[in-house]
Amino acid sequence: MREIAAPRLAERTTLRLGGTAIAELVLETHEDALALPEHLARLGGEALFIGRGSNLLAGDGELPLVLVRAAFTDGPEIIGEEGKKFLVRAGAGVPLPRLLRFCAANGLSGLEGIAGIPGSVGGAVAMNAGSFGVETCARVERLVLARGGRIMEVGAPALRPAYRNLAIMDADGEEIRDFLVLEAIFGLTPATKDGIAKRMRLNFFEKKSKQPVTAWSAGCAFKNPAPGVAAGKLLEEAGFRGRRLGGMAFSPMHANFLVHEGGGSAHAALTLLAEAREAVRRRFGHELVPEVRIVPCRLR
Repeated sequence: MREIAAPRLAERTTLRLGGTAIAELVLETHEDALALPEHLARLGGEALFIGRGSNLLAGDGELPLVLVRAAFTDGPEIIGEEGKKFLVRAGAGVPLPRLLRFCAANGLSGLEGIAGIPGSVGGAVAMNAGSFGVETCARVERLVLARGGRIMEVGAPALRPAYRNLAIMDADGEEIRDFLVLEAIFGLTPATKDGIAKRMRLNFFEKKSKQPVTAWSAGCAFKNPAPGVAAGKLLEEAGFRGRRLGGMAFSPMHANFLVHEGGGSAHAALTLLAEAREAVRRRFGHELVPEVRIVPCRLR
């Protein structure tokens, strides 16, 4: 386990915002996960599990956080077959683009819809990332988790994926909380390599044409409030497309993407989010819930 003192969140998030945490613990082996509770107790502060930081809005200043990163970049690799599915194992730290390249090269279909989503396997599983009708956890067969100094394996029946969220239940039907994904095993189906690669390219370029994929951003700011009701459309009609404040803005390309244009702060970002949320509530009666994870602060 590597320990890094006073890490800056602005250097570890795709939004390029955030102050300084107490420390960062980088887990390099599964045994490191067993020792995690004692290290957290020694350092104090709240544990924040962080992957590539692609869905985080971190506060300014000194933060009472200890960052925990599972740097398991082993895989992807095919480890077997179950029925008509090939099982692909990937460590939590594997970047999603690498996983998708592996799938295309080996003719394995099922994850094409997440092309263009930044982040790592662990983060994509924990938030059930998805697009184009594909959700990450729908393709998960098993997970290896760390929790409370123990390592456990759970199968798909224990998973309760929801819109940008994953709950996991134990054998007694109780929810397992504060878990850290160490690795995931996906069940994927064979298809032509060219067909898979073509779908990935189409998905990526469609996303690139409508979303600011190269900007400093944490992805969608808010969840869609109801089926068939897009947060981006509500924000646009409320006049927030392109709205700017203190170096932060709702993207001119897509109203539901909060972007950092330079010189911004978490305070400005939170103010802009709160203004947008209130405007949508007043005009449409919908309560927007953040999709971006806000730490350690919360919207009022």
